[in-house]
Amino acid sequence: MVVDHAAAPQVLFGMDPMMVSTAILIFAYAFIISEKINRTIIALLGGALMIFMGVLNQDMAIKGVDFNTIALLTGMMVIVSITEKTGVFQYVAILSAKLVKANPRALLIVMGLITAMFSALLDNVTTVLLTVPITLLLTDQLKINPYPFLFVQIFASNIGGTATLIGDPPNIMIGSQVGLSFMDFVNNVGLPALLCLIFIMVFFDFFWGRKMVAAESARAAIMRYVPTEAIEDKGLLIKSLIVLALVLAGFILGHDHGLMPGTVALAGAALLMLLQCVGLSAEKQSHKVHESFQSVEWGTIFFFIGLFVLVYGVEVAGVLNLMATKLLDITNNDLFMASMVVLWSSAVLSAIVDNIPFVATMIPLIKSTTAAFGGPDAVMPLWWSLSLGACLGGNGSLIGASANVMVAGFAERAGHRISFLKFMALAFPLMLVTIAISTVYVWWAFF
Repeated sequence: MVVDHAAAPQVLFGMDPMMVSTAILIFAYAFIISEKINRTIIALLGGALMIFMGVLNQDMAIKGVDFNTIALLTGMMVIVSITEKTGVFQYVAILSAKLVKANPRALLIVMGLITAMFSALLDNVTTVLLTVPITLLLTDQLKINPYPFLFVQIFASNIGGTATLIGDPPNIMIGSQVGLSFMDFVNNVGLPALLCLIFIMVFFDFFWGRKMVAAESARAAIMRYVPTEAIEDKGLLIKSLIVLALVLAGFILGHDHGLMPGTVALAGAALLMLLQCVGLSAEKQSHKVHESFQSVEWGTIFFFIGLFVLVYGVEVAGVLNLMATKLLDITNNDLFMASMVVLWSSAVLSAIVDNIPFVATMIPLIKSTTAAFGGPDAVMPLWWSLSLGACLGGNGSLIGASANVMVAGFAERAGHRISFLKFMALAFPLMLVTIAISTVYVWWAFF
């Protein structure tokens, strides 16, 4: 995103644009963190205030919105919502449970790996929406406590999402703003994500898995499930898998041909809707298309739009340039020190607040340091540090990432409330270990 410095802010009553934009941002973030009012409402109101107060005009606000991120999120939500109707995710989970003969210790590992894999290829929020109900069903059948499984799935979803461009919203935002491809993420943060996944699986197996037992009769009930019965529409399943393969190929190959992920995802969504509607009457086609767009989380989409305008306001006012200068002063213009500051501060702050607003603020800040560190290629360690810190940091608390909140909601509805403090007492130290692993990786890979 190029900041429109030519259009200087014309703030009401001649007030200082930096003061006004900073005040709006702080108030908005305070309300978002408090969760007293829906975050989408706050983000949109904050963006509107930037315009009403004269920090931005409407044209500048629209320029501040990252439409590649918006298109990528919308396209993937449509594709996943259609694919979900085939029952393929339930099929994979049931098949996996049968492959390990419903052994709870092995099932703990398998559900973690499935969650990590789906999170890398879809996104972590969608993944837990699809897999957690199955986990609750399986643990209920086995008559065992679902808490360890849900804990593992929270960690696995955030770690799996760290590995790819589309796995976690912070990566989508970073990739879109910096022009990074799907394979850039796989090549640069895939390995530390894999190492962190191995670490937590070994840890959870030792901590919980080795003590797990289930009655033979309960395991026999799981073994009676027929995975193929979970498939509800074989024709749609084939179409969905073809489109998903094309979209993944587009993510991997499209970057070198000027195709942004947003274009690929929206094109894939349109193609899948077309394949779904072939042969249907006009009325049924309208119903299908309407149904697909109904499944898009429009609250999340408009939260991002408001957030982009908010952050663009402080960027245009010069606040982020000032913060970048302070960052350079603190780290004495040392790139390794700056990477460590970004990695650890991102992790700790992402555990305390939602990582999405934090990353939205950090992206223009890091861009402001590009010239001082010697150009776009030189600051790449900062982008990978931000990705690792924000995505893995989300594991530090129940509110650190949207996926965590989703899992907690499912658990509470099922009568298995996850305590905030109990979760954090184990999750925060474990998150710090994954950041320590990432620290060693960043030092080894980039310095």
